[in-house]
Amino acid sequence: MFDESLRLTVLGSATPFARPDNACSGLLVEGGGARVWVDAGSGTLAELQRYVALGDVDAVWISHLHADHSADLLTAYYALLYAGLDVPLPVPLLGPPGIADRLAGFLTNGPDRSPVEQAFAVDELYDGHAVRIGGLTLRSRAVTHGPPAFALRVEDGDGRSLVYSGDCEPCPSLVELARDCDLFVCEADGEVPGHHSAAQAGRSAAEAGAHRLVVTHVGAGTRPEDAVALAAAEFPGEVAHADPGRRFEVTRRSRTPGRTPTSPASSR
Repeated sequence: MFDESLRLTVLGSATPFARPDNACSGLLVEGGGARVWVDAGSGTLAELQRYVALGDVDAVWISHLHADHSADLLTAYYALLYAGLDVPLPVPLLGPPGIADRLAGFLTNGPDRSPVEQAFAVDELYDGHAVRIGGLTLRSRAVTHGPPAFALRVEDGDGRSLVYSGDCEPCPSLVELARDCDLFVCEADGEVPGHHSAAQAGRSAAEAGAHRLVVTHVGAGTRPEDAVALAAAEFPGEVAHADPGRRFEVTRRSRTPGRTPTSPASSR
C-alpha cells in the first residue's frame, strides 16, 4: 500500500552544472497517493529512478526553463516515447509559459515538430495556479528571477505543507506562499539579482514563519555547512542542507522560541 505521508527526497542540488556526486536541481515529492517530480535539472532523471519508476510519476512540475532545472525533460521525452516503457501517457507537465515550444525547439530535427504533447500533457503555470494531483494540492506563485519563474507549495489532506522556492530573489510572493509552512526548501545561490544568499534564505523563512528550512542550490563558492550556518543566523528554527539522496518527512511541529540548532528529521 502506498505510504500517504508527505515527504521529500533530494534528487540533486548542484548549481549551475551537475557534479559526479550531485545532480542539478530536482526533488521527488510523495504523499496522498501521488508522486511528483519537481524540477528536472541535469542528472535528476537517473536519480529519480533510484526511488520510483518513471511510469509511477504522476506529474512533473518545473519552476523555470534554465537548463539546471529542466534539461532532463529532454531525455525523459525519449524515455516516455521510445524506450518501450509501460507508462500511461501523456504525463502531466506543469511549467512556465512556452515550455512545450522550448522542448520542441530542441527535439525537432526535421520539418515536422516533435510530438511533445504525446509525452507530456502541458499545463502552463501562472501566478496563483492550483491543481490537484492525487491527494496533494499544488499551488504556484510567480517569483522574481529574470525569466518567468515560479515557486511551489504542496499541501496534503492532513494540513502538512512544504514550499520550494525554485530560483528567485527575496520577494513578497514567496513569503506569502511559504507562510506557516512545515518545510521550506529555499535556494541559496548567492546574493545576486534573481537569487537568495544563504542569509537571505534564512530571512525569508523567518519572515514567512516557516517551521523548518532546507537550503539548496548553494553557490559554488560556499560550503554547504557554511550556508546552513549563515541561514541559521537569520532563522530561529531548524536548518539543514539539501544533501543529494536525503529524505525529509514533512510533519507538523510546534514553533518554540529561540533557535534550535539541530537538523530536520531525515533519512537516506
